[in-house]
Amino acid sequence: MADGQAAMAPDPGVGYRRHRPEETLLYQIVEQHYPAFAELMSAQGRPLPAFIQREFENYLRCGRLEHGFLRVRCSACRAEQLVAFSCKGRGFCPSCGTRRMVDTAALLVDSVLPEAPIRQWVLSVPFPLRFLFAREPQAMGGVLGIVIRAIGSQLIARAGLTRARAQTGAVTLIQRFGSALNCNIHFHMLILDGVYATGTRQRPRFVPVAAPTVDDLKTLIERISLRVGRHLERRGLLVRDAENAYLDWDAEQASSLDDLAGHAITYRIAVGPNRGQKAFTLQTLPAVEVEPARPAMVAEAAGFSLHAGVAAEAYQRDKLERLCRYITRPAVAEPRLSLTAGGRIRYSLKTPWRDGTTHVVFEPLDFLARLAALIPRPRVNLTRYHGVFAPNSRWRSRITPARRGRRGPTDADRPGPKPHAAMTWARRLKRVFRIDIETCEHCGGKVRIIASIEDPAVIKRILGHIERRDRAGAIPHAPRAPPAAGGDYPE
Repeated sequence: MADGQAAMAPDPGVGYRRHRPEETLLYQIVEQHYPAFAELMSAQGRPLPAFIQREFENYLRCGRLEHGFLRVRCSACRAEQLVAFSCKGRGFCPSCGTRRMVDTAALLVDSVLPEAPIRQWVLSVPFPLRFLFAREPQAMGGVLGIVIRAIGSQLIARAGLTRARAQTGAVTLIQRFGSALNCNIHFHMLILDGVYATGTRQRPRFVPVAAPTVDDLKTLIERISLRVGRHLERRGLLVRDAENAYLDWDAEQASSLDDLAGHAITYRIAVGPNRGQKAFTLQTLPAVEVEPARPAMVAEAAGFSLHAGVAAEAYQRDKLERLCRYITRPAVAEPRLSLTAGGRIRYSLKTPWRDGTTHVVFEPLDFLARLAALIPRPRVNLTRYHGVFAPNSRWRSRITPARRGRRGPTDADRPGPKPHAAMTWARRLKRVFRIDIETCEHCGGKVRIIASIEDPAVIKRILGHIERRDRAGAIPHAPRAPPAAGGDYPE
C-alpha cells in the first residue's frame, strides 16, 4: 500500500489523508517527460534496460486509485477511506522509499541491533570504483568484506583479544546517491563500538572499545585502499602500470545504464546537445576562500574517505532509530525540487558547496537520466549483515533482540524466536506520525480492511460514484495530511 511522505518530526494533531502523487512536482515531471526520454534512448541505439522501464512505469501507477486500492471502513460509524497500492520501487519513488526507510529502521532497532554502543562508519570510494560498483554490483561484496575485516580486526586488537576469541557485528546499508542527485555508491556501516568475546559456550560477553582516534582512521584507510587495490587486481578488474592504475573494461560493450551512471557519477550531462559537459549549477553564496576545518573523525587516502564521527550509546535507542532512518532515506527529497521560470528543474543542495553552489539545474530529460542512474539492478541486496549479525552466525540468536538465527545444541532449552512480519501500513503511520489509522478519528471505532479492489470495471464504477458525490457536496472535507516539511532528509 502506498504511504504518505514521511516526516521526521510528526505533529500529533494531524489526521490521515491519502497521498496524491499526481499533485507532486516529481510525478508531473516523470509523467510529462518519461515517454520522450525512453524514445530518445531507443533512437540512440541504447534502449533503457527492462528493469529501468518497469521502475518508471510502476512509479506512474504508484498511489493512483485508478490502478487499484483497498477499502477500509469503521465498524462503528461506517466511515470509509480508499488506500491505493504502491509500486514498491527501490529507485526514486519517495513514498515507497519512505516505507522502506521506516521498515528497515524498525527492523534493525527492534530485531537486530542489541543494546550496545554503535558507531556509524561511512566509506566513500574513488570515482572509478563507483562506476565499477554500478556496472558490476557483485564486486561490492569482496570490497565490503575487506573493509569490515579491517575495521573488525582493529576493534578486536584494541579490546585486547584475538579473532579466535572475539567477533564484532556490523550492518551495512549501501547508498547510491549524493546530495546533488549524483550517483555516489558508498557504504554506511553500523558497527558495534566493541566486540563480543565468543571463546566460551556461554552467552557472549560484550567488551566495549573507546572511540577511534584520527590516527586509527588514517591507519585503517591506508590499509583498506591498499588491500582493495590488490583484491581488484587479482580479480582482473584493475590494471596497474608503473605510474597509474585503471579499470579493465571494454568501452564498446557499455550499456545504456553504464553510460547514464558514468555521467551521473562525474556530475555531467547525459543526454541532449550539451552531453558530456558539466551539470549546470547555481552559486548564490560567496565562495569560501579559506579551507574549512575538516571534521575531527575523517581520514582520506588514494581517493578513499572514512568517517566515524557519529555514535549512539546503548541507551540511546531513539537516536539509533533516527540514524537508521537517515542512512536508509529516499534518494529524492521532494521539498528541495522546484522549476525555474524557463521550465528547467532546480534541485537545492542540503549543504552549500565551498564554491558557493546551492542548486543544481537540469534539463527535464537529463533529470530523468539522473533518476535512471539511481535505480539499483535487480537482485542486488543493499542491506548486508556481518559478524555476529550474519544470518549464519551461531551467536546471532543469543545477541540480537529477536533471537533469530542458527541455533546450536546448547540452545535446545531456550525458547525459539517469534516469526518476523513486515510492518503494516497502519503501524508505519503510527510509528512515524503517531497517527492511529486503525482507530476511526470520527468516533473512535475499529477500522478494518473490507475489500481489495483490482478489477478495472469495479474501480471505474467506485471512483465514478465518489466523483459524483464529491460534485454534489456530499463528502465532508478530508482531514489534513501529515506535514511534508520533514520529508527533506539530512544529507
